[in-house]
Amino acid sequence: MPKYSVNQIFKQAYRSYDNSHPLPSFKRDAAYSMMVCRTAALGGHVQGCPDGHFHRVWYNSCKHRSCPQCAYIQVETWLEKQKARLLKCPHFHVVFTIPHQLRFLLQMNFKILADILLISSRDTIFELSLSPKRIGAKPGIIAAFHSWQKNLEPHPHTHCLISGGGLNERGEWVTTKGMFLFPYQAARALFRGKMNDALKKALEKDRLILPSDMRSQQFINLLNKLGRKKWNVKIFKKYRHGSGVATYLARYLRGGPIANTRIKQITESHVVFNYGREEEKLLSLPLEEFIRRILTHVPPPKAVLVRSYGLYAQAKKKNLNIARQTLGQGRVELPRKILWQDAVKKSDPSKTSCPTCGKALILTQTIEPFNRESRMNSPPGTHGMIICGSH
Repeated sequence: MPKYSVNQIFKQAYRSYDNSHPLPSFKRDAAYSMMVCRTAALGGHVQGCPDGHFHRVWYNSCKHRSCPQCAYIQVETWLEKQKARLLKCPHFHVVFTIPHQLRFLLQMNFKILADILLISSRDTIFELSLSPKRIGAKPGIIAAFHSWQKNLEPHPHTHCLISGGGLNERGEWVTTKGMFLFPYQAARALFRGKMNDALKKALEKDRLILPSDMRSQQFINLLNKLGRKKWNVKIFKKYRHGSGVATYLARYLRGGPIANTRIKQITESHVVFNYGREEEKLLSLPLEEFIRRILTHVPPPKAVLVRSYGLYAQAKKKNLNIARQTLGQGRVELPRKILWQDAVKKSDPSKTSCPTCGKALILTQTIEPFNRESRMNSPPGTHGMIICGSH
């Protein structure tokens, strides 16, 4: 278990932050969920030895998508499902990023910005892939929207896992040529054009909220200026298979912008965390600033941030199975559901059995959660798991 956690920071400083910072209800719900995750407030259950030697209390997880403490099962479930669907062919990883001058849009336009970025990334890939010079067919795409960089500041971008081939109009499998999916310059220019066009249309339809000190024409002028700049599209070399990139995407599926393992110290006023990639780099932030940055990346309800297109689209199962057959694979068979017991066994198998006689622990009691009003007026409680001694 990590020594420090995001949940611990929210328990320590969120109530003070909430008193001085107006927040939409969905962000307050996220903060509250993280504070009570794996505590008595959410209820739980007791597991015991069938012969009465031992019992253990487990408190329930909040299961909020922004909570880093309880994302394991959801992430593993998604990852296993994607691995079961992946085509047995090379894959590519492409990252599409908007210029830093447009990052301000995230704060008030999270969902629409994610929609535009994901769709523009998809359409760029499809348009280039359909060219006879490249694939001449639509590949499969799994795309994920990320809103942060390592220091937790806004950095909207998409990661796209792309199959190295697709089905042409005759239903034949066509493989990509070369080590890169398509030319960098072509992708950059096409993506820039699609993003600018989509943002202007969203503004015309009053779907974008601009800062109070920015007029619509100023925003259009900014887009026109950026239309003459180079945008960042990163195209990685071909991978032999797609599972590695899928595993990378899974890390960002749930759990928010920072893992608890990156938090190195919490004091009465500050938090220190690692924001380095290859080597450790430490950043110290006031607790309130850390909370602000975390809450910036809480998506609004019903925001779909991971999507599948082309051969990997949910509505294209028939085409996916045709492609799999061509590549010598069987039809897609979804894996069994991952249970919490699987997670416990993976981390510590001894926690599922009695330390005295070795028998598997069984459910012996259910603990009811507090009601919402009493939860809000009571301390968050102890950490998620309490081990009770043998008796």
